Amino acid sequence: MTVKVFPDRQELGRQAGDDLAAELRRRLSSQDLVRMIFASAPSQRETLERLRVAKGIDWRRVTAFHMDEYVGLPAGAPQRFAEWLKVTLFDHVPLGRSHLLEPGVTPDQYAELLAAAPIDVVVLGIGVNGHLAFNDPPDADLDDPQSVRLVDLALASRQQQVDDGCFDRLEDVPTQAVTLTVPRLLDAARLFCVVPGAAKADAVRAAVQDPIGPACPATALRRHADCTLYLDKESSAHVR
Repeated sequence: MTVKVFPDRQELGRQAGDDLAAELRRRLSSQDLVRMIFASAPSQRETLERLRVAKGIDWRRVTAFHMDEYVGLPAGAPQRFAEWLKVTLFDHVPLGRSHLLEPGVTPDQYAELLAAAPIDVVVLGIGVNGHLAFNDPPDADLDDPQSVRLVDLALASRQQQVDDGCFDRLEDVPTQAVTLTVPRLLDAARLFCVVPGAAKADAVRAAVQDPIGPACPATALRRHADCTLYLDKESSAHVR
């Protein structure tokens, strides 16, 4: 895993966005389509805002997915991850196609869409408890045979949504979600993992230094042959 550290989250976002844009241009120069999976979280905002103004990307040849979604919120609810991605990125670029985890789309249906062709790029983060997507410790299966599944959300993951300002109260945060599994995320050619902020420092340290296992699902990133971890001064504070 390649680790890059920047002075602050703004510079982190600029560089991660520029690197993503360069990767998209490179791939689109040699293949007809690019298929991408996006995380939906405030930690990704600076990166995606940078990406959406990048020049020379033929977004009409890009198909986008996202990696998790709440169960129980109505379509169009502003807290839904699909809505966040629309507002932050999808509504700003002429995407060829976007496949969203809308109400009524089952895990099996979404898994079929993902399996239709290889995934080129995943843009993801790490949760405060070390989760990837909504694969929470200690129950995450790093060798899950499924691609997409229904999960119960850990308290730490739900509290993070309140701390991030996505919900006013813990009791407002849904208790279940649909998530891509760890193997599904790792089954992509390139991973860009964007993790700013002091709240993520302990999880980042564990992801980089702890034994690979479900106690910190993000440790599984070290299994991937081409993963870049983007950190700022705060999130890298505990990394030796």
